[in-house]
Amino acid sequence: MIVIGAGVAGMSTGCYAQMSGMRTRIFEKHVLPGGCCTAWARDGYIFDYCIEWLIGTAPGNEAHQIWRELGALDGKAITHFDMFNRVVDESGRSVTFHNDPDRLERHLLEISPADAKLIRAFCRDLRRFTAIELYPFLTAPALRTARERAAMLRTVLPAFRLFWRTAATPMHTFADRFQDPLLRRAFRNIFFQDPEGFPMLPYLFNMASAHHRNAGFPQGGSLGLARSIEERYRELGGSIAYRARVAKILVEGGRAVGIQLANGRRHYADHVVAACDGHTTIHSLLGGAYTGPRIDKLYGELLTRPGTLFPAVVSAFVGIDGDEGADPTHSTTYLLSAEDAARLPGALQRSLVVQLRSHYSDGFAPPGKSVIHCTYFSDFDHWRELRSTDRRAYWAQKRQVAAFVRAFLERQRPGISERIELIDVASPATTKRYTGNFDGSILAWKAFSEADDVAAALVGKDRMRLPGLGGFSMAGQWVGLGGLIRAASTGRFAVQYLCEEWGMPFRAHESTPRGVWTPARLGHLPQLDRREGRDRRSRRQSTSTSTSTSTGTGT
Repeated sequence: MIVIGAGVAGMSTGCYAQMSGMRTRIFEKHVLPGGCCTAWARDGYIFDYCIEWLIGTAPGNEAHQIWRELGALDGKAITHFDMFNRVVDESGRSVTFHNDPDRLERHLLEISPADAKLIRAFCRDLRRFTAIELYPFLTAPALRTARERAAMLRTVLPAFRLFWRTAATPMHTFADRFQDPLLRRAFRNIFFQDPEGFPMLPYLFNMASAHHRNAGFPQGGSLGLARSIEERYRELGGSIAYRARVAKILVEGGRAVGIQLANGRRHYADHVVAACDGHTTIHSLLGGAYTGPRIDKLYGELLTRPGTLFPAVVSAFVGIDGDEGADPTHSTTYLLSAEDAARLPGALQRSLVVQLRSHYSDGFAPPGKSVIHCTYFSDFDHWRELRSTDRRAYWAQKRQVAAFVRAFLERQRPGISERIELIDVASPATTKRYTGNFDGSILAWKAFSEADDVAAALVGKDRMRLPGLGGFSMAGQWVGLGGLIRAASTGRFAVQYLCEEWGMPFRAHESTPRGVWTPARLGHLPQLDRREGRDRRSRRQSTSTSTSTSTGTGT
């Protein structure tokens, strides 16, 4: 088997194929595993790009079992937070979304007693979700046995009305019923930024998971997760070729037989799995020759429809001299004034997320220092156009982001600007360049959008195959929706479908832990190029602004 892409889905595919007796090789265009699940470094700081919470960090459920089979959590401590997020408005009023429903209810009632009915209804639903364990990630939908389907029904049916009602109620509709203006805006931003169009169900589900310690943060973060899966894959006998950009999927007689790299070299296999950007796979690697109604709808009509893809993001990492550990709040969404939002290039919403990443895991900052991650949803076309037509203006916009972040943090934490040692900015164009993701989207299709139903049919009915093409499968978030556990599960599904086709038993077993995980196992981390107008000031002012449009960011 040849696998295109060493993201979480691609490495998951490779691991399960190796466990099931196949020989595999992964081809990855970048120098690191993980795709968007990555990190990079500068001056001793590690900039962790992807994970904010990871479903499956508590034992006893199917999501955790997948991570154990992939070795993703071996030897790692897990950080858990008692709150999901805090939201602060322009006047300084704040609301903290505690994961514990009782504590959350008391807190919200203190903020707005007039909204008692809505508050109690939300917290009552949250309590109901804490009693539900539903993580159906082990068996591909079309292969589930009668016993597995019955077990799922036993979980779903008693809570059917709860699922139906919360899935049918948009969070915007619910939030607009609050009398308190802060709560009206804050509920939209429980997931740090407003995903727009989400119903209540995913908010309740994820907060309940966090309450059960099943949505924590693994030591080593995003690249640490990817490195652990990479180690597992290699131990199982697999190999990864880095700096190996696939230019074409080779097809003979209606069957995929191999790949051709950008350097012209060809590699052949019995089966090819594309675990990379879906649009690139369909229209570039395969030349648009193998489509059907579902593929045309997903990668044609819906791909550019507003609200179907997760927006791209701008990330600004801030390295700080000093320990910010006294602040117990790990994540805060600041609601911005119209004037502030206008200063953020390409901003799609009036908000900025500020996360104390040093609280998430050790090793992200040198001793005695801290790292903060600031993000906002941004328009991909704004950055793509700038980078392609006016590179100087593109870099200037990145410096504008850095300047805004510096000034904003100084307003929130007076004196911090004197301790800022560097600010490192990654744009949506960077994401596109290093991952190939369409429009720089990190999470691909939005759940609960029209694309959700089409993608579900692609996985369950089409078995992740394309019409008229044998010897080929797709995996990853472009077929199974966003989220790391979903990406990992699609790799498992792809191998299960192939094992059935080939008459081979599907095998999976948990990894043997390789000792306590340490930051040294991250390996070499790339740095961003320093040539793009890095602001060198005196050590007393302690600032340096860099940008991430060069080699090796992995973003």
